[in-house]
Amino acid sequence: MARAAMSHASRATPARPLYTPEERIRRDRSPWTIVQAVLAPLQFLAFLVSLWLVLRFLRTGEGADAATVSVLVKTALLYAIMVTGAIWEREVFGVWLFARSFFWEDVVSMAVIALHTAYLWAWLTGAIDLRAQMLLALIAYASYVVNALQFFLKLRAARRAAAEADADPTAPARWASQP
Repeated sequence: MARAAMSHASRATPARPLYTPEERIRRDRSPWTIVQAVLAPLQFLAFLVSLWLVLRFLRTGEGADAATVSVLVKTALLYAIMVTGAIWEREVFGVWLFARSFFWEDVVSMAVIALHTAYLWAWLTGAIDLRAQMLLALIAYASYVVNALQFFLKLRAARRAAAEADADPTAPARWASQP
């Protein structure tokens, strides 16, 4: 019975939406929103091409230069989206990183950046051989996939909540982001 009461109480408490009304206005007015909307699919496309090239190299030993360049391009796009994303977060939420709405996505993003940076270090210094560099790139890519899924699911849920709120403005928000 106590469990049912707690479950009911937690459902009755309105959840924090992804954006407050003020944050939504700042998001919609920010030119960085468009930059993020362009860079995200561009980076994903670079990831897919690079993944194919890296896997082809690991499987056949061919295309080392193409695979290397593709990882460098993907990494450059990652840095671009991370820098512009921090600027966007500052404009919308007032902090450069780790805004409440995107806290866990930013945490995982730091791991993604660290792994891509480790690849760059390995490539620049030759500290590990080419095959190990490509395996490191795959590990970095796996972390990127996790992070991309985080953002995709968060934004999908936010769109659904916004549609529900538009349909019934008296209903409490049903989706929240929590650090």
